[in-house]
Amino acid sequence: MSKPSFAPKQARSRKTHDQLIAAARDILNERGLDAATVPRVADRAGLSPASVYRRFPSKDALMRAVLLGTLESLDANAAAKLTPELAQRYSLRQFAEMAVRNSLAHQRKNGKMLRALLQFVLNHPSAAFRKRVAELNIRSVQRVADFLLLKRSEIKHPQPEQAVSFALMLVGFALQEIVVLDTLPNVADPRLPKTDDDLVQELTRAFLGYLGAA
Repeated sequence: MSKPSFAPKQARSRKTHDQLIAAARDILNERGLDAATVPRVADRAGLSPASVYRRFPSKDALMRAVLLGTLESLDANAAAKLTPELAQRYSLRQFAEMAVRNSLAHQRKNGKMLRALLQFVLNHPSAAFRKRVAELNIRSVQRVADFLLLKRSEIKHPQPEQAVSFALMLVGFALQEIVVLDTLPNVADPRLPKTDDDLVQELTRAFLGYLGAA
């Protein structure tokens, strides 16, 4: 007698899980953290609230899954793309500009969701959860740093390993402050470059200047 196959059931369960995460992300990005209630997420995903609670016993559990899933997805995408073969195709400057531009585009597109998730983790009572988030963020930065260090010959800073990670953090914090934490997005800040293209160029220049790259 052949054993029953669980693949279709697992595939349906995974699809439902992905629908819920996608619905939660959409609501977070449209209306913020307070609006991302379980009934509203269920309705957006085309499911009943009971089906959500079977997978996530609370809004907290759902939001944790959204945050950790988002970080893990970004890291997996970087791991797949940042290969030694890719490093041979462009200069450090080109990579730096692409990284800044892509990060800015991602934050512009998902700013409200990122602000909501940042609010969620900063106020979360679980130290273990906050530690896990920090570990994933560190791993992602280190993955990009390791890739950029394939261009070590273009870096003149006396401590390249430390410098690349620190430079990535500085650019990340700057973009977070400018985009994600901007409470008045429609009010021009005279301290900033006038266009996103100008902002990309200035952050790229700052990044490369710190590394001592041409």
